[in-house]
Amino acid sequence: MNYLQLLFSDFALITCGFLVCRYSALDRSVWQQVDSLVYFLLFPVLLFHSIVKSPFDFVATSNLIGAGLLTGLCGIAMAYSLPYLPWLGKHIDKRDHAAGAQVGFRFNSFIALALSERLAGSQGLLMMAVLMGVCVPMFNIAAVWPMAKNGERGFMRELVRNPLIIATLSGLLANLLGFSITPWLEPAVSRIGAAALALGLMAAGAGMQFGDMARSKSLSVSLLSIRHFFIPLVALGLSKIFELTLPQASILLAFSAMPTSSSAYVLAARMGYNGGYVAGLVTLSTLLGLLSLPFALSLLG
Repeated sequence: MNYLQLLFSDFALITCGFLVCRYSALDRSVWQQVDSLVYFLLFPVLLFHSIVKSPFDFVATSNLIGAGLLTGLCGIAMAYSLPYLPWLGKHIDKRDHAAGAQVGFRFNSFIALALSERLAGSQGLLMMAVLMGVCVPMFNIAAVWPMAKNGERGFMRELVRNPLIIATLSGLLANLLGFSITPWLEPAVSRIGAAALALGLMAAGAGMQFGDMARSKSLSVSLLSIRHFFIPLVALGLSKIFELTLPQASILLAFSAMPTSSSAYVLAARMGYNGGYVAGLVTLSTLLGLLSLPFALSLLG
């Protein structure tokens, strides 16, 4: 499979979003509203619909869930450990690490959902939604924790109100109870899902910023290496240990090599840290995804 060709259309939309945001009247103020629309409405509808319409077997996906959780935990452990490494810790600013650690393990859900459907169709979308359902709460807590010492309040409240988590859990419940979307509503819901993927990818491009990218070079290189090289290697090993099927392994490897979350810099800035530095990491991570995703998927042979 030509993974660069597979990824081209998705990254073309990211590039389109970047160019439209920078060189047209549709500037960042417009795309902030698009972010909200996608995050609070379009993606939750897409997730709910994808889960409800596909048969789900917890037993069959238990290995994928276990491998996904362990992959995420390994990423968190590696990102957290950087200040304690004797040859690296002395070159790392603690506040920059607290703000940037999340870049090492969080992922861009817009790109994840778009790519999973291209890799394995509706079943791929379902598997990615399940991974998101179990890993997003863990990642959000891990992202906030290093910054929590400086006055963060109510982050558990934010987690339980996360629309992606609500959509995933409610979709799983509806699936298990045998609910389905009525046929006359199906076309409208499908079109909302298509709009979510296209606008989500363009919003990821519009959010790229070339700010303080030269700051804390040692930390930056370390975090991006974890995100785009070491975590995919961990995922490959776990896919073999858990004996995942080829579609499951493909989704896990794609999940492991995703660009980091585009909302990372928003969280850092809101909590009083250097948002510009984190925005630079997010931008570099988005660009590195062009290399890490084909690299990770090619590991399957």
